[in-house]
Amino acid sequence: MRTIERLLRAGRSALMLPLWLLVVGAAAQTPVADPLNTGPRGLTDLPARRAPLPVPGAASAATLPAATPATRPTLALPPDPATAEKPLVFGSQIFTGRFGNETFSGFNPDYQISVGDRISVRMWGAFTFDAVQPVDAKGNLFIPNVGPVAVLGVRNADLNSQLEAQVKRTFRGNVGVYATLEAAQPVKVYVTGFVRAPGLYGGMSSDSVLYYLDRAGGIDPDRGSYLNVEVRRGNQTRARINLYEFLLSGRIDALQLQDGDTIVVLPRRHSVHVAGDVANPYVFEFDRPTLSGSELLELARPRPGATHLSIERSLGAERRSEYHALADASKVTVQDGDEVLVTSDRYPGTILVRIEGAHLGERTLVLPYGARLKDALDRIRPAPQARLEAVQLFRKSVAARQKELIETSLRSLETYALTARSATSEEAALRGREAQQILEFIERARQVQPRGQIILAQGSSAGETLMENGDVLRVPEQSNLVLVSGEVLFPSALVFESGSRAEGYVTRAGGYTQGADRNKLVVLRQDGSVADAQAAEPQPGDEIMALPKIETKNIEITRGITQIVYQIAVAAKVLFGL
Repeated sequence: MRTIERLLRAGRSALMLPLWLLVVGAAAQTPVADPLNTGPRGLTDLPARRAPLPVPGAASAATLPAATPATRPTLALPPDPATAEKPLVFGSQIFTGRFGNETFSGFNPDYQISVGDRISVRMWGAFTFDAVQPVDAKGNLFIPNVGPVAVLGVRNADLNSQLEAQVKRTFRGNVGVYATLEAAQPVKVYVTGFVRAPGLYGGMSSDSVLYYLDRAGGIDPDRGSYLNVEVRRGNQTRARINLYEFLLSGRIDALQLQDGDTIVVLPRRHSVHVAGDVANPYVFEFDRPTLSGSELLELARPRPGATHLSIERSLGAERRSEYHALADASKVTVQDGDEVLVTSDRYPGTILVRIEGAHLGERTLVLPYGARLKDALDRIRPAPQARLEAVQLFRKSVAARQKELIETSLRSLETYALTARSATSEEAALRGREAQQILEFIERARQVQPRGQIILAQGSSAGETLMENGDVLRVPEQSNLVLVSGEVLFPSALVFESGSRAEGYVTRAGGYTQGADRNKLVVLRQDGSVADAQAAEPQPGDEIMALPKIETKNIEITRGITQIVYQIAVAAKVLFGL
Protein backbone atom coordinates (compact mmCIF):
# COMPACT_ATOMS: atom_id res chain seq x y z
CA MET A 1 0.00 0.00 0.00
CA ARG A 2 1.75 3.13 -1.20
CA THR A 3 -0.80 5.41 0.34
CA ILE A 4 -0.63 4.28 3.98
CA GLU A 5 2.46 6.37 4.69
CA ARG A 6 0.62 9.52 3.56
CA LEU A 7 -2.31 9.07 5.94
CA LEU A 8 -1.18 11.52 8.61
CA ARG A 9 0.86 13.89 6.40
CA ALA A 10 0.45 17.70 6.10
CA GLY A 11 0.24 18.34 9.85
CA ARG A 12 -3.31 17.04 10.20
CA SER A 13 -3.70 14.74 13.17
CA ALA A 14 -6.00 11.79 12.60
CA LEU A 15 -8.18 10.21 15.20
CA MET A 16 -6.81 6.67 15.24
CA LEU A 17 -9.71 4.30 15.32
CA PRO A 18 -8.29 0.82 16.02
CA LEU A 19 -9.54 -1.75 13.55
CA TRP A 20 -12.11 -4.02 15.09
CA LEU A 21 -11.74 -6.71 12.43
CA LEU A 22 -10.36 -10.15 13.08
CA VAL A 23 -9.21 -11.85 9.89
CA VAL A 24 -10.00 -15.49 10.51
CA GLY A 25 -9.53 -17.89 7.65
CA ALA A 26 -10.20 -21.42 6.70
CA ALA A 27 -10.22 -22.97 3.26
CA ALA A 28 -13.92 -23.76 3.46
CA GLN A 29 -15.03 -20.74 5.49
CA THR A 30 -18.48 -19.42 4.57
CA PRO A 31 -18.62 -15.70 3.76
CA VAL A 32 -20.46 -13.54 6.27
CA ALA A 33 -23.74 -12.01 5.16
CA ASP A 34 -23.99 -8.32 4.41
CA PRO A 35 -23.57 -6.66 7.83
CA LEU A 36 -25.65 -3.70 6.75
CA ASN A 37 -28.72 -5.83 7.42
CA THR A 38 -28.24 -5.09 11.09
CA GLY A 39 -29.58 -1.58 10.74
CA PRO A 40 -29.37 1.71 8.88
CA ARG A 41 -25.89 2.53 10.16
CA GLY A 42 -24.31 -0.74 9.13
CA LEU A 43 -21.07 -1.96 10.65
CA THR A 44 -20.51 1.21 12.66
CA ASP A 45 -23.43 0.14 14.81
CA LEU A 46 -22.02 -3.20 15.99
CA PRO A 47 -22.16 -3.64 19.79
CA ALA A 48 -19.06 -2.91 21.81
CA ARG A 49 -18.72 -6.48 23.12
CA ARG A 50 -19.46 -8.29 19.92
CA ALA A 51 -16.85 -10.71 18.64
CA PRO A 52 -14.48 -9.30 15.98
CA LEU A 53 -15.91 -9.48 12.50
CA PRO A 54 -14.21 -11.93 10.08
CA VAL A 55 -13.30 -10.70 6.62
CA PRO A 56 -15.22 -12.89 4.17
CA GLY A 57 -13.21 -15.28 2.06
CA ALA A 58 -10.03 -15.16 4.14
CA ALA A 59 -7.87 -18.26 3.82
CA SER A 60 -5.75 -17.86 6.95
CA ALA A 61 -5.91 -16.17 10.34
CA ALA A 62 -4.40 -12.72 10.78
CA THR A 63 -5.47 -10.89 13.91
CA LEU A 64 -5.57 -7.12 13.83
CA PRO A 65 -5.56 -4.75 16.85
CA ALA A 66 -8.78 -4.74 18.85
CA ALA A 67 -10.62 -1.52 19.52
CA THR A 68 -10.77 -0.02 22.97
CA PRO A 69 -14.21 0.38 24.57
CA ALA A 70 -13.93 4.16 24.26
CA THR A 71 -13.64 4.10 20.47
CA ARG A 72 -15.53 0.98 19.49
CA PRO A 73 -18.79 1.71 17.62
CA THR A 74 -22.03 0.57 19.20
CA LEU A 75 -25.23 -0.82 17.76
CA ALA A 76 -28.37 1.33 17.60
CA LEU A 77 -31.13 -1.26 17.31
CA PRO A 78 -34.74 -0.29 16.65
CA PRO A 79 -36.75 0.06 19.87
CA ASP A 80 -38.40 -3.08 21.18
CA PRO A 81 -42.12 -2.39 21.78
CA ALA A 82 -42.03 -4.67 24.82
CA THR A 83 -39.26 -2.64 26.46
CA ALA A 84 -40.07 0.78 25.01
CA GLU A 85 -40.25 3.59 27.50
CA LYS A 86 -43.77 4.01 28.83
CA PRO A 87 -45.33 7.38 29.61
CA LEU A 88 -45.10 8.38 33.26
CA VAL A 89 -48.21 8.25 35.38
CA PHE A 90 -48.92 11.41 37.32
CA GLY A 91 -48.14 10.65 40.98
CA SER A 92 -45.67 7.82 40.41
CA GLN A 93 -42.78 10.22 41.02
CA ILE A 94 -43.51 10.49 44.75
CA PHE A 95 -42.75 6.86 45.64
CA THR A 96 -38.95 6.88 45.60
CA GLY A 97 -38.29 5.72 49.18
CA ARG A 98 -38.20 9.12 50.83
CA PHE A 99 -41.51 8.66 52.67
CA GLY A 100 -40.63 5.13 53.75
CA ASN A 101 -37.27 6.18 55.18
CA GLU A 102 -38.71 8.62 57.70
CA THR A 103 -41.27 8.02 60.42
CA PHE A 104 -43.58 10.78 61.66
CA SER A 105 -43.69 11.54 65.37
CA GLY A 106 -44.67 15.20 65.29
CA PHE A 107 -47.62 16.80 67.09
CA ASN A 108 -50.94 15.88 65.56
CA PRO A 109 -53.78 17.67 67.38
CA ASP A 110 -56.40 15.30 65.97
CA TYR A 111 -54.56 12.15 66.98
CA GLN A 112 -56.68 10.04 69.36
CA ILE A 113 -54.96 8.38 72.29
CA SER A 114 -54.95 4.61 71.98
CA VAL A 115 -53.79 1.62 74.01
CA GLY A 116 -49.98 1.45 74.31
CA ASP A 117 -49.30 5.14 73.75
CA ARG A 118 -46.69 6.57 76.10
CA ILE A 119 -47.72 9.75 77.92
CA SER A 120 -45.44 11.98 79.96
CA VAL A 121 -47.22 13.24 83.13
CA ARG A 122 -45.78 15.94 85.43
CA MET A 123 -47.38 17.28 88.64
CA TRP A 124 -45.99 19.93 90.96
CA GLY A 125 -47.03 21.98 93.98
CA ALA A 126 -48.61 20.25 96.95
CA PHE A 127 -48.06 16.91 95.22
CA THR A 128 -45.15 16.08 92.88
CA PHE A 129 -45.10 13.36 90.28
CA ASP A 130 -42.99 12.90 87.12
CA ALA A 131 -43.22 9.75 85.02
CA VAL A 132 -43.85 8.35 81.53
CA GLN A 133 -46.74 5.92 81.59
CA PRO A 134 -48.23 3.71 78.89
CA VAL A 135 -51.95 3.63 78.32
CA ASP A 136 -53.07 0.26 79.73
CA ALA A 137 -55.34 -2.25 78.07
CA LYS A 138 -58.41 -0.53 79.54
CA GLY A 139 -57.40 2.85 78.14
CA ASN A 140 -56.36 4.35 81.49
CA LEU A 141 -53.35 6.02 83.09
CA PHE A 142 -52.77 5.27 86.78
CA ILE A 143 -51.71 8.31 88.82
CA PRO A 144 -50.78 7.90 92.51
CA ASN A 145 -53.29 9.42 94.94
CA VAL A 146 -55.63 9.99 92.00
CA GLY A 147 -56.23 6.52 90.57
CA PRO A 148 -57.03 5.50 87.00
CA VAL A 149 -57.69 8.31 84.56
CA ALA A 150 -59.49 7.42 81.28
CA VAL A 151 -57.65 8.80 78.22
CA LEU A 152 -58.64 6.31 75.51
CA GLY A 153 -59.98 8.15 72.45
CA VAL A 154 -59.08 11.61 73.77
CA ARG A 155 -57.77 14.00 71.09
CA ASN A 156 -54.12 14.90 71.47
CA ALA A 157 -55.05 18.59 71.65
CA ASP A 158 -57.42 17.87 74.59
CA LEU A 159 -55.13 15.49 76.50
CA ASN A 160 -53.72 18.02 78.98
CA SER A 161 -57.09 19.58 79.87
CA GLN A 162 -58.72 16.14 80.22
CA LEU A 163 -56.03 14.91 82.61
CA GLU A 164 -56.05 18.17 84.57
CA ALA A 165 -59.82 17.96 85.07
CA GLN A 166 -59.49 14.44 86.51
CA VAL A 167 -56.67 15.43 88.88
CA LYS A 168 -58.55 18.50 90.12
CA ARG A 169 -61.23 16.22 91.50
CA THR A 170 -58.68 14.98 94.05
CA PHE A 171 -56.37 17.96 94.41
CA ARG A 172 -58.64 20.96 94.20
CA GLY A 173 -55.82 23.54 94.52
CA ASN A 174 -52.09 24.13 94.63
CA VAL A 175 -51.32 21.30 92.18
CA GLY A 176 -50.21 21.90 88.60
CA VAL A 177 -50.60 19.28 85.86
CA TYR A 178 -48.83 18.92 82.47
CA ALA A 179 -49.34 15.93 80.14
CA THR A 180 -48.05 15.28 76.63
CA LEU A 181 -47.99 12.36 74.26
CA GLU A 182 -44.41 11.13 74.12
CA ALA A 183 -44.59 8.56 71.37
CA ALA A 184 -47.22 6.92 69.20
CA GLN A 185 -47.90 3.22 69.38
CA PRO A 186 -45.92 0.80 67.19
CA VAL A 187 -48.29 -0.93 64.81
CA LYS A 188 -48.24 -3.35 61.90
CA VAL A 189 -50.39 -2.52 58.90
CA TYR A 190 -51.34 -4.59 55.87
CA VAL A 191 -50.75 -2.95 52.48
CA THR A 192 -52.42 -4.68 49.57
CA GLY A 193 -54.21 -4.08 46.31
CA PHE A 194 -52.37 -2.69 43.31
CA VAL A 195 -49.00 -1.98 44.94
CA ARG A 196 -45.63 -3.31 43.87
CA ALA A 197 -44.95 -5.36 47.01
CA PRO A 198 -48.06 -6.19 49.08
CA GLY A 199 -47.32 -7.26 52.64
CA LEU A 200 -47.36 -6.51 56.36
CA TYR A 201 -45.30 -3.48 57.32
CA GLY A 202 -44.38 -2.09 60.72
CA GLY A 203 -44.40 1.55 61.72
CA MET A 204 -46.00 3.98 64.13
CA SER A 205 -49.68 4.66 64.47
CA SER A 206 -48.97 8.30 63.66
CA ASP A 207 -47.24 7.53 60.36
CA SER A 208 -49.08 8.63 57.24
CA VAL A 209 -50.53 6.38 54.57
CA LEU A 210 -47.73 7.58 52.27
CA TYR A 211 -45.20 5.97 54.61
CA TYR A 212 -46.78 2.53 54.29
CA LEU A 213 -47.41 2.85 50.55
CA ASP A 214 -43.77 3.76 50.01
CA ARG A 215 -42.67 0.80 52.12
CA ALA A 216 -44.73 -1.40 49.80
CA GLY A 217 -42.91 -0.06 46.73
CA GLY A 218 -45.53 2.49 45.81
CA ILE A 219 -48.65 2.20 43.73
CA ASP A 220 -48.34 0.11 40.57
CA PRO A 221 -48.53 2.87 37.90
CA ASP A 222 -50.00 0.53 35.28
CA ARG A 223 -52.88 -0.77 37.40
CA GLY A 224 -53.30 1.07 40.69
CA SER A 225 -55.42 4.12 41.43
CA TYR A 226 -54.05 7.36 42.83
CA LEU A 227 -57.57 8.67 43.39
CA ASN A 228 -58.97 5.81 45.44
CA VAL A 229 -56.87 4.48 48.32
CA GLU A 230 -58.89 3.02 51.18
CA VAL A 231 -57.97 2.46 54.83
CA ARG A 232 -60.02 -0.40 56.26
CA ARG A 233 -60.46 -1.59 59.82
CA GLY A 234 -62.29 -4.86 60.04
CA ASN A 235 -65.16 -4.77 57.57
CA GLN A 236 -65.49 -1.01 57.55
CA THR A 237 -63.86 1.59 55.33
CA ARG A 238 -62.38 4.15 57.68
CA ALA A 239 -61.03 6.65 55.14
CA ARG A 240 -60.70 7.26 51.39
CA ILE A 241 -57.60 9.10 50.24
CA ASN A 242 -57.10 11.01 46.98
CA LEU A 243 -53.37 11.40 46.40
CA TYR A 244 -53.96 14.08 43.75
CA GLU A 245 -55.03 16.39 46.60
CA PHE A 246 -51.64 15.84 48.20
CA LEU A 247 -49.75 16.31 44.91
CA LEU A 248 -51.56 19.46 43.86
CA SER A 249 -52.41 21.18 47.14
CA GLY A 250 -50.46 19.36 49.84
CA ARG A 251 -53.54 18.10 51.70
CA ILE A 252 -53.63 14.60 53.19
CA ASP A 253 -55.72 13.21 56.04
CA ALA A 254 -53.83 12.61 59.28
CA LEU A 255 -55.05 9.15 60.30
CA GLN A 256 -54.44 7.14 63.42
CA LEU A 257 -53.65 3.57 62.41
CA GLN A 258 -53.98 0.47 64.56
CA ASP A 259 -52.60 -3.04 64.47
CA GLY A 260 -54.26 -5.00 61.69
CA ASP A 261 -55.47 -2.02 59.68
CA THR A 262 -55.42 -2.55 55.93
CA ILE A 263 -54.45 -0.03 53.26
CA VAL A 264 -55.96 -1.06 49.92
CA VAL A 265 -55.06 0.50 46.56
CA LEU A 266 -58.05 -0.02 44.26
CA PRO A 267 -57.84 -0.48 40.46
CA ARG A 268 -57.08 2.53 38.32
CA ARG A 269 -60.14 4.24 36.94
CA HIS A 270 -60.17 6.31 33.75
CA SER A 271 -56.97 7.73 32.30
CA VAL A 272 -55.82 10.13 29.58
CA HIS A 273 -52.27 10.48 28.27
CA VAL A 274 -51.10 14.07 27.70
CA ALA A 275 -47.87 14.91 25.84
CA GLY A 276 -46.35 17.74 23.86
CA ASP A 277 -45.89 21.36 24.82
CA VAL A 278 -47.06 21.04 28.45
CA ALA A 279 -45.35 21.36 31.82
CA ASN A 280 -46.81 18.04 33.05
CA PRO A 281 -46.58 15.37 30.32
CA TYR A 282 -48.15 12.48 32.23
CA VAL A 283 -50.94 9.93 32.21
CA PHE A 284 -53.68 11.47 34.35
CA GLU A 285 -56.39 9.53 36.16
CA PHE A 286 -59.99 10.69 36.50
CA ASP A 287 -62.99 9.41 38.40
CA ARG A 288 -65.37 9.68 35.44
CA PRO A 289 -65.18 8.43 31.84
CA THR A 290 -65.45 11.87 30.19
CA LEU A 291 -64.31 15.37 31.03
CA SER A 292 -63.78 18.68 29.29
CA GLY A 293 -60.51 19.65 27.70
CA SER A 294 -60.12 22.62 30.04
CA GLU A 295 -60.25 20.33 33.10
CA LEU A 296 -57.51 18.19 31.60
CA LEU A 297 -55.36 21.21 30.77
CA GLU A 298 -55.61 22.45 34.37
CA LEU A 299 -53.52 19.44 35.33
CA ALA A 300 -51.28 19.33 32.26
CA ARG A 301 -50.55 23.10 32.32
CA PRO A 302 -49.83 24.07 28.68
CA ARG A 303 -46.75 26.19 28.08
CA PRO A 304 -47.20 29.84 27.10
CA GLY A 305 -46.62 29.19 23.40
CA ALA A 306 -49.09 26.30 23.08
CA THR A 307 -51.95 26.90 20.66
CA HIS A 308 -53.75 23.63 19.81
CA LEU A 309 -54.50 20.17 21.10
CA SER A 310 -54.98 17.03 19.06
CA ILE A 311 -56.89 13.98 20.31
CA GLU A 312 -56.38 10.42 19.11
CA ARG A 313 -59.16 8.05 20.10
CA SER A 314 -59.59 4.32 19.51
CA LEU A 315 -63.11 3.08 18.84
CA GLY A 316 -62.72 -0.66 18.52
CA ALA A 317 -60.54 -1.30 15.48
CA GLU A 318 -61.05 2.25 14.25
CA ARG A 319 -58.79 5.12 15.24
CA ARG A 320 -60.03 8.70 15.00
CA SER A 321 -58.31 12.06 15.39
CA GLU A 322 -59.52 15.50 16.42
CA TYR A 323 -57.83 18.89 16.34
CA HIS A 324 -58.93 21.91 18.38
CA ALA A 325 -57.67 25.32 19.42
CA LEU A 326 -56.85 25.71 23.10
CA ALA A 327 -59.31 28.58 23.26
CA ASP A 328 -62.09 26.04 22.60
CA ALA A 329 -60.85 23.52 25.16
CA SER A 330 -63.90 23.97 27.39
CA LYS A 331 -66.11 22.74 24.52
CA VAL A 332 -63.94 19.68 23.82
CA THR A 333 -64.83 16.31 25.37
CA VAL A 334 -61.98 13.99 26.33
CA GLN A 335 -62.71 10.31 26.92
CA ASP A 336 -61.08 7.46 28.78
CA GLY A 337 -58.03 6.13 26.89
CA ASP A 338 -57.55 9.21 24.70
CA GLU A 339 -54.10 10.41 23.76
CA VAL A 340 -53.86 14.20 23.81
CA LEU A 341 -51.00 16.10 22.19
CA VAL A 342 -50.60 19.82 22.88
CA THR A 343 -48.79 21.62 20.07
CA SER A 344 -47.51 25.10 19.31
CA ASP A 345 -48.57 26.03 15.81
CA ARG A 346 -46.54 29.20 15.71
CA TYR A 347 -46.03 31.00 12.45
CA PRO A 348 -42.86 33.06 12.24
CA GLY A 349 -43.48 36.75 11.85
CA THR A 350 -39.82 37.69 11.68
CA ILE A 351 -36.49 35.94 11.16
CA LEU A 352 -32.95 36.68 12.35
CA VAL A 353 -30.06 36.85 9.89
CA ARG A 354 -26.47 37.14 11.06
CA ILE A 355 -24.05 39.40 9.14
CA GLU A 356 -20.32 38.65 9.25
CA GLY A 357 -17.25 39.91 7.49
CA ALA A 358 -16.70 43.38 6.01
CA HIS A 359 -19.86 44.96 7.40
CA LEU A 360 -20.02 48.17 9.47
CA GLY A 361 -23.65 48.01 10.64
CA GLU A 362 -25.58 45.81 13.03
CA ARG A 363 -24.45 42.20 13.07
CA THR A 364 -27.96 40.76 13.41
CA LEU A 365 -30.82 41.80 11.15
CA VAL A 366 -34.49 41.31 11.96
CA LEU A 367 -36.33 40.67 8.70
CA PRO A 368 -39.98 39.87 8.02
CA TYR A 369 -40.85 36.26 7.33
CA GLY A 370 -40.54 35.70 3.59
CA ALA A 371 -37.76 38.25 3.15
CA ARG A 372 -35.33 37.67 0.28
CA LEU A 373 -31.60 38.05 -0.11
CA LYS A 374 -31.95 41.44 -1.73
CA ASP A 375 -33.79 42.71 1.37
CA ALA A 376 -30.86 41.71 3.56
CA LEU A 377 -28.28 43.15 1.16
CA ASP A 378 -30.10 46.49 1.17
CA ARG A 379 -29.48 46.79 4.91
CA ILE A 380 -25.77 45.93 4.75
CA ARG A 381 -23.33 48.76 5.33
CA PRO A 382 -20.28 47.42 3.49
CA ALA A 383 -16.78 48.32 4.58
CA PRO A 384 -14.51 49.98 1.99
CA GLN A 385 -12.74 46.68 1.30
CA ALA A 386 -15.96 44.62 1.00
CA ARG A 387 -16.76 42.47 -2.06
CA LEU A 388 -20.55 42.43 -2.23
CA GLU A 389 -20.49 40.56 -5.55
CA ALA A 390 -18.93 37.56 -3.74
CA VAL A 391 -21.28 37.54 -0.73
CA GLN A 392 -21.56 34.12 0.92
CA LEU A 393 -24.74 32.57 2.35
CA PHE A 394 -24.55 29.79 4.95
CA ARG A 395 -27.62 27.83 6.11
CA LYS A 396 -28.04 25.25 8.89
CA SER A 397 -30.48 23.11 6.94
CA VAL A 398 -28.05 22.89 4.02
CA ALA A 399 -25.21 21.92 6.38
CA ALA A 400 -27.38 19.15 7.84
CA ARG A 401 -28.19 17.86 4.37
CA GLN A 402 -24.54 17.90 3.35
CA LYS A 403 -23.73 15.92 6.50
CA GLU A 404 -26.38 13.33 5.58
CA LEU A 405 -25.00 12.92 2.07
CA ILE A 406 -21.46 12.44 3.36
CA GLU A 407 -22.70 9.92 5.94
CA THR A 408 -24.52 7.95 3.24
CA SER A 409 -21.35 7.74 1.17
CA LEU A 410 -19.34 6.69 4.23
CA ARG A 411 -21.74 3.84 5.02
CA SER A 412 -21.49 2.58 1.45
CA LEU A 413 -17.71 2.73 1.66
CA GLU A 414 -17.78 0.70 4.87
CA THR A 415 -19.86 -1.96 3.19
CA TYR A 416 -17.44 -2.35 0.28
CA ALA A 417 -14.37 -2.25 2.50
CA LEU A 418 -15.53 -4.84 5.03
CA THR A 419 -17.26 -7.34 2.77
CA ALA A 420 -14.62 -7.75 0.07
CA ARG A 421 -13.63 -11.36 -0.63
CA SER A 422 -10.11 -12.75 -0.47
CA ALA A 423 -8.82 -15.84 -2.22
CA THR A 424 -5.56 -16.36 -0.31
CA SER A 425 -4.23 -15.72 3.18
CA GLU A 426 -1.82 -13.10 1.84
CA GLU A 427 -4.63 -11.25 0.12
CA ALA A 428 -6.75 -11.50 3.29
CA ALA A 429 -3.98 -9.92 5.38
CA LEU A 430 -3.51 -7.19 2.79
CA ARG A 431 -7.23 -6.44 2.74
CA GLY A 432 -7.26 -6.38 6.54
CA ARG A 433 -4.59 -3.69 6.66
CA GLU A 434 -6.35 -1.77 3.91
CA ALA A 435 -9.65 -2.01 5.77
CA GLN A 436 -7.99 -0.63 8.89
CA GLN A 437 -6.83 2.46 7.04
CA ILE A 438 -10.24 2.88 5.43
CA LEU A 439 -11.96 2.79 8.82
CA GLU A 440 -9.57 5.44 10.10
CA PHE A 441 -10.38 7.57 7.06
CA ILE A 442 -14.11 7.08 7.67
CA GLU A 443 -13.81 8.08 11.31
CA ARG A 444 -11.94 11.26 10.38
CA ALA A 445 -14.48 12.06 7.66
CA ARG A 446 -17.36 11.73 10.13
CA GLN A 447 -15.85 14.47 12.25
CA VAL A 448 -15.98 17.01 9.43
CA GLN A 449 -18.72 19.61 9.82
CA PRO A 450 -19.97 21.01 6.49
CA ARG A 451 -20.42 24.78 6.31
CA GLY A 452 -23.79 24.66 4.56
CA GLN A 453 -22.84 27.27 1.95
CA ILE A 454 -25.33 28.07 -0.78
CA ILE A 455 -23.82 28.88 -4.16
CA LEU A 456 -25.54 32.09 -5.20
CA ALA A 457 -26.24 32.56 -8.88
CA GLN A 458 -24.71 35.59 -10.52
CA GLY A 459 -27.17 38.26 -11.60
CA SER A 460 -30.55 39.48 -10.40
CA SER A 461 -31.93 35.97 -9.70
CA ALA A 462 -29.65 35.60 -6.65
CA GLY A 463 -31.45 38.44 -4.90
CA GLU A 464 -34.72 36.49 -5.03
CA THR A 465 -33.35 33.75 -2.75
CA LEU A 466 -35.66 33.31 0.25
CA MET A 467 -33.99 33.77 3.61
CA GLU A 468 -34.42 31.41 6.57
CA ASN A 469 -34.20 32.05 10.26
CA GLY A 470 -30.60 31.56 11.41
CA ASP A 471 -28.99 32.24 8.02
CA VAL A 472 -25.50 33.74 8.03
CA LEU A 473 -24.39 36.23 5.39
CA ARG A 474 -20.66 36.75 5.12
CA VAL A 475 -19.27 39.68 3.17
CA PRO A 476 -15.72 38.75 2.11
CA GLU A 477 -12.97 41.31 1.95
CA GLN A 478 -11.01 42.16 -1.14
CA SER A 479 -7.78 40.20 -1.34
CA ASN A 480 -4.78 39.95 -3.62
CA LEU A 481 -3.91 36.47 -2.37
CA VAL A 482 -4.53 33.00 -3.79
CA LEU A 483 -4.43 30.10 -1.32
CA VAL A 484 -2.84 26.85 -2.49
CA SER A 485 -3.54 23.73 -0.36
CA GLY A 486 -3.80 19.99 -0.57
CA GLU A 487 -1.20 17.74 -2.17
CA VAL A 488 1.49 20.37 -2.72
CA LEU A 489 4.92 20.53 -1.11
CA PHE A 490 4.45 23.93 0.52
CA PRO A 491 0.77 24.84 1.07
CA SER A 492 0.73 28.63 1.30
CA ALA A 493 -0.95 31.90 0.33
CA LEU A 494 0.52 33.43 -2.81
CA VAL A 495 0.15 36.94 -4.20
CA PHE A 496 -2.23 37.05 -7.14
CA GLU A 497 -0.49 37.23 -10.49
CA SER A 498 -2.60 38.29 -13.43
CA GLY A 499 -2.60 35.80 -16.30
CA SER A 500 -1.22 32.97 -14.19
CA ARG A 501 -2.97 29.60 -14.39
CA ALA A 502 -3.67 27.18 -11.53
CA GLU A 503 -0.68 25.03 -12.51
CA GLY A 504 1.52 28.09 -12.17
CA TYR A 505 0.40 28.66 -8.58
CA VAL A 506 1.03 24.98 -7.79
CA THR A 507 4.53 25.33 -9.20
CA ARG A 508 5.14 28.40 -7.02
CA ALA A 509 3.99 26.32 -4.01
CA GLY A 510 6.72 23.73 -4.62
CA GLY A 511 4.86 21.50 -7.04
CA TYR A 512 2.82 18.37 -6.46
CA THR A 513 3.58 15.73 -3.87
CA GLN A 514 3.91 12.09 -4.86
CA GLY A 515 0.38 11.45 -3.64
CA ALA A 516 -1.27 14.14 -5.77
CA ASP A 517 -3.64 13.43 -8.61
CA ARG A 518 -2.40 15.88 -11.23
CA ASN A 519 -5.67 15.65 -13.12
CA LYS A 520 -7.72 16.68 -10.08
CA LEU A 521 -7.02 20.36 -9.45
CA VAL A 522 -9.96 22.35 -8.05
CA VAL A 523 -10.42 26.13 -7.88
CA LEU A 524 -12.82 27.30 -5.15
CA ARG A 525 -14.15 30.84 -5.63
CA GLN A 526 -14.92 33.19 -2.75
CA ASP A 527 -18.65 32.86 -3.46
CA GLY A 528 -18.39 29.07 -2.98
CA SER A 529 -18.56 28.06 -6.63
CA VAL A 530 -16.13 25.55 -8.13
CA ALA A 531 -14.22 26.34 -11.33
CA ASP A 532 -12.35 24.11 -13.77
CA ALA A 533 -8.67 24.60 -13.08
CA GLN A 534 -7.79 23.86 -16.70
CA ALA A 535 -10.16 26.41 -18.23
CA ALA A 536 -10.59 29.10 -15.58
CA GLU A 537 -8.03 31.62 -14.47
CA PRO A 538 -7.76 31.94 -10.67
CA GLN A 539 -9.00 35.22 -9.24
CA PRO A 540 -7.90 37.12 -6.12
CA GLY A 541 -9.28 35.40 -3.01
CA ASP A 542 -9.61 31.98 -4.69
CA GLU A 543 -8.36 28.74 -3.19
CA ILE A 544 -6.62 26.09 -5.29
CA MET A 545 -6.87 22.53 -3.99
CA ALA A 546 -4.68 19.70 -5.24
CA LEU A 547 -6.67 16.55 -4.55
CA PRO A 548 -4.96 13.30 -3.50
CA LYS A 549 -4.61 10.20 -5.62
CA ILE A 550 -6.70 7.36 -4.24
CA GLU A 551 -5.14 3.91 -4.64
CA THR A 552 -6.82 0.74 -3.39
CA LYS A 553 -7.22 -2.83 -4.61
CA ASN A 554 -10.95 -2.41 -5.16
CA ILE A 555 -12.32 -0.11 -7.83
CA GLU A 556 -15.54 0.45 -5.87
CA ILE A 557 -13.58 1.54 -2.79
CA THR A 558 -11.46 3.86 -4.93
CA ARG A 559 -14.56 5.42 -6.44
CA GLY A 560 -16.21 5.78 -3.03
CA ILE A 561 -13.22 7.45 -1.38
CA THR A 562 -12.77 9.79 -4.32
CA GLN A 563 -16.40 10.85 -4.13
CA ILE A 564 -16.18 11.49 -0.39
CA VAL A 565 -12.97 13.51 -0.73
CA TYR A 566 -14.63 15.73 -3.35
CA GLN A 567 -17.76 16.17 -1.22
CA ILE A 568 -15.78 17.22 1.82
CA ALA A 569 -13.47 19.49 -0.15
CA VAL A 570 -16.43 21.46 -1.51
CA ALA A 571 -18.72 21.31 1.54
CA ALA A 572 -16.15 22.04 4.24
CA LYS A 573 -12.97 23.19 2.46
CA VAL A 574 -11.13 20.39 4.24
CA LEU A 575 -8.90 18.04 2.33
CA PHE A 576 -7.41 14.74 3.38
CA GLY A 577 -6.85 11.46 1.62
CA LEU A 578 -6.02 7.82 2.09
